[in-house]
Amino acid sequence: MTATTHSIDWNAFTAALDGIEVIRDRTQVAKLSKDYYTYSPILQAQLADKVGDVVVRPANEADVLQVAKVCVQQRIPLTVRGAGTGNYGQCIPLEGGVILDMTRMQAVKWIKPGLTCVEPGVKLAALDKRTRETGWEMRMAPSTYRTATIGGFISGGSGGIGSIRYGQLRDRGNLHAVRVVTMEDEPRVIELRGDEVQKVNHAYGTNGIITELEIPLGSAYPWTELIVTFSDFMGAARFGQALSDSDGIIKKLISIHATPVPTYFAALRSYIPADRHCALLMVSECCLEPLAELVRDYDGTITYTKAAKDASKGIALMEYTWNHTTLHARSVDPSLTYLQTLFPADQELKLVEHMYHHFGDEVMMHLEFIRVNGANLPAALQIVRYSTADRLNDIIKYHEDNGAFIANPHTYILEDGGRKAIDPVQLQFKEAVDPYGLLNPGKMRAWLER
Repeated sequence: MTATTHSIDWNAFTAALDGIEVIRDRTQVAKLSKDYYTYSPILQAQLADKVGDVVVRPANEADVLQVAKVCVQQRIPLTVRGAGTGNYGQCIPLEGGVILDMTRMQAVKWIKPGLTCVEPGVKLAALDKRTRETGWEMRMAPSTYRTATIGGFISGGSGGIGSIRYGQLRDRGNLHAVRVVTMEDEPRVIELRGDEVQKVNHAYGTNGIITELEIPLGSAYPWTELIVTFSDFMGAARFGQALSDSDGIIKKLISIHATPVPTYFAALRSYIPADRHCALLMVSECCLEPLAELVRDYDGTITYTKAAKDASKGIALMEYTWNHTTLHARSVDPSLTYLQTLFPADQELKLVEHMYHHFGDEVMMHLEFIRVNGANLPAALQIVRYSTADRLNDIIKYHEDNGAFIANPHTYILEDGGRKAIDPVQLQFKEAVDPYGLLNPGKMRAWLER
């Protein structure tokens, strides 16, 4: 049972953490209590008033152990935070208490061929820069690549740019090991390896504080960025499927956007006419010739190319894909929201075509091709013209009734988003390492209903 946080002596709490950074300024604490939950009008209403009492910034694992011990002694809820780039309220404290900001823990412990060991606060772009110097790169990354931390990505993410080659974070082999601090009477460090990492992978920090991770790497290719435009959306979508299935073409990103979605991309408007649909791509430099032939087969037009040597210059196409697509759309029209949909494997994309025509501009189509269980298929982060919660739920139900899987981005409950089921392994681990339910309380349905 957690303490009523207004009864806690925060001066005594701060004194017990002598030498560890504690932030008590209300403006800073409020800022560090939030993520991008505002993408969802449902979550806006539920989470707007939720803030922590203090923020603590540990510098190392020993600091984390000390914070955990004091919180357990005083039964203070603790919510772990990375850069706060999530979208579902993963790091928003429902019961106040301590926000544990892990961004000071940025050490890259080692880099070996195909593998690296890092602390959770290292930013993805910084890690990628280091590993690319050795000929390796991160396998996948979210569109928040420049600002997100690796710990936050593992705890709250599911995949991203690179998923067309490597699948999702929960696929065996995409996370090798983690060290976690427990919230027992005497907190300890546990190392989880192999399949055991699933106990804390994508668990919103509800059952352990990650202090170190071993992340596999992929070969670093010289990625060329391209925009391809099409007169017909289904032509663009089928091009995306064909490129996904072209095993000989090395790719990192296949992002398909139906008009009017590209009109929200101010920096790209000169490359995408208002009446055209588009594909945003990252393809290895060595594969540009076969790619051009595939583009011709689907009546596409390449309107933009940025060579790999210019990767750090100008526009970064990845920042217009995945959920940055939603970010750009909402920067123009804040009333817009989004869905997260996984369409079934189907070479003809019949369900994609049906939904595209059925909803029209109310649910604007945006596809991201990914690899799932050996098959390449379209995930979607459609842009939705929001009207009411009932209508949004009707749209979700229509997709599910017709065979599409919805990972609901309008809930902060772990199991109600993408899982759709209680994970007994994660619950058993939480019961063992967080017996008082202090870690990110209110987010795990399995704990609430146990």
